[in-house]
Amino acid sequence: MKLNWFTRKGIIYLPVSIIGWVILAIALTYAVFTFIDIDKHSHSVSDTLINFVFNLLLTGLIYTLIAYFTEKKPVTVTIEK
Repeated sequence: MKLNWFTRKGIIYLPVSIIGWVILAIALTYAVFTFIDIDKHSHSVSDTLINFVFNLLLTGLIYTLIAYFTEKKPVTVTIEK
């Protein structure tokens, strides 16, 4: 089964299907709620940012892995002589 949820534009994966958009929305929502939760428990701006960046990198890594394995590969045509 061929999954075409994302397409690659440079180093960014853009959603091309409803499932791709849902995954992007979940990732962004999770990042916002993680930031709010970390901000509630931290004592300074640097404490908030240090803890948030690590969680954002993990979220980005998971999003990129999902997008990599479900991306729409460009079709290549080979002509034999």
